Amino acid sequence: MLLELIAVAFIILCCIFGSKISLKFGLPTLLLFILLGMAFGSDGIFKIEFDNYMFAQNISSAALILIIFYGGFGTKWTKARKAAGRSILLSSVGTILTALLVGLFCTFVLKFEPTEGFLIGAVISSTDAASVFAILRSKKLNLKYRSAPILELESGSNDPFAYMLTIIILSIMQGDGNAGDFAIMFAKQLGFGLLFGGAFAYLGVLALKHIKFEESGFDAIFVCAMAIISYAIPAFFGGNGYLAAYITGIAMGNTDVPGKKALVNFFDGLTGITQIMLFFMLGLICFPSQMAHTILPAALIAVFLTLVARPLAVFLIMKPFKAHLNQIALVSFAGIRGASSIVFAIMVTANEAYTKNDIFHIVFMIVLISISVQGSLLPLVARKTNMIDDGENVMKTFNDYSDENAVQFIRLKVYENGTWAGSMIKDIEIPQGLLIALIKRDGKSLIPYGGTTLLAGDEIVLSGVGFSDDKSRIFHEITIESDRNGKRIAELDLPRGDLIILIKRDGDVLVPNGQIELKEDDVLVMASSPRTVVNN
Repeated sequence: MLLELIAVAFIILCCIFGSKISLKFGLPTLLLFILLGMAFGSDGIFKIEFDNYMFAQNISSAALILIIFYGGFGTKWTKARKAAGRSILLSSVGTILTALLVGLFCTFVLKFEPTEGFLIGAVISSTDAASVFAILRSKKLNLKYRSAPILELESGSNDPFAYMLTIIILSIMQGDGNAGDFAIMFAKQLGFGLLFGGAFAYLGVLALKHIKFEESGFDAIFVCAMAIISYAIPAFFGGNGYLAAYITGIAMGNTDVPGKKALVNFFDGLTGITQIMLFFMLGLICFPSQMAHTILPAALIAVFLTLVARPLAVFLIMKPFKAHLNQIALVSFAGIRGASSIVFAIMVTANEAYTKNDIFHIVFMIVLISISVQGSLLPLVARKTNMIDDGENVMKTFNDYSDENAVQFIRLKVYENGTWAGSMIKDIEIPQGLLIALIKRDGKSLIPYGGTTLLAGDEIVLSGVGFSDDKSRIFHEITIESDRNGKRIAELDLPRGDLIILIKRDGDVLVPNGQIELKEDDVLVMASSPRTVVNN
């Protein structure tokens, strides 16, 4: 057991440090995770035997729930809604058109069985949110004509449609029903997905607004639970759980609640480790020795998908909106395939439906080609199509972006011998940029006015714009030990460049000066340069 834990930790560290290398050379990070998985697999260097497709399907499906939910949660709706019409058409009609075109190509050009051809088309019909998000953010691709929101909303919402097409075709291959049954299945997938998605979105938003979580972090646990249940219940009734999870994610992610940015950061980390696990496992389960016979059909499908099927689908949908041809070209090229396609291919392999071709490794090769070629060249294509807009900021389309620093508050006490005691607010000097927001007096909260007189014992709350740490200073605390009890601040031997910001003593806050005598258990709030070694 210990060896397995060491191996898991080692693999995660390899993925994390390897991502630094991949970014340095301009390679998509998610490609590295797949390649590392292949290196550790049974055909790789470390020879880890793993071919349990059913287990892989269960793990990857669970991971996909979080990724799709966060695709909605991390999208800023105020930016995305202006492009929602085009994005929703691309994620629905565009996905179906792409699957149809690829299915026809596989059937009439590659001579696949029609059901297998259209099954491959369905599996690879959706673009990958994780890949698209990662490239837009890491390369800071500031695009014209609201292209970033279009790509984000489309890539986040088209997986449910690809999943729906895949299970319908698998049912056809198994002979489970007639045309009427498949129409009912389609209606249930879409109807229950939308119905439960809307219901859980409403309940999730209602809970976030009215439930006060007493323990730190419980709000994040609650949101995770909502992500899971929003998928599971509609799926139980035959609905599209991925669609419901995405709708719930958008609603909850765009709810204005305390600690919102912390929630987004939590999901950044959670989906980060989920993507590492998912892409590594997808690389682990593939067998490079079996991929030789799939290279040619996979390459042909990838070329047709990239240069014909995707551009044609995007053109037919976006041209009626009078989209610029350069935008159509970029949105077409940004249709990167990723984890969801491989997850659906695993689902096909684990299914009882008979297939003559090695669909898993064909799809795996298509994804490798897409991530490596399209992912690496997307920044170049954006420049060559003149789609870079220096006046835009792609980070504004994500929920963890803020246009300005948040307001922060500090509490000060009015002392009897202080200069503020007995003075009216309009007569005291307050540093520029600060505002007295509240006065606490005898357990009551008072709204301050210019004519309000401050009394000894009052607690005043000052507000100001928070500091955005540029890593030029490190903020930390030092607790005074008994050997420094009674020392003045001027007598402390502090490293050069260190500054005492304030002193916390018995619940009070003191403004420091050189003559203040320190007491044991005083807490000094310090600002230091990053290279300063603090001597406690």
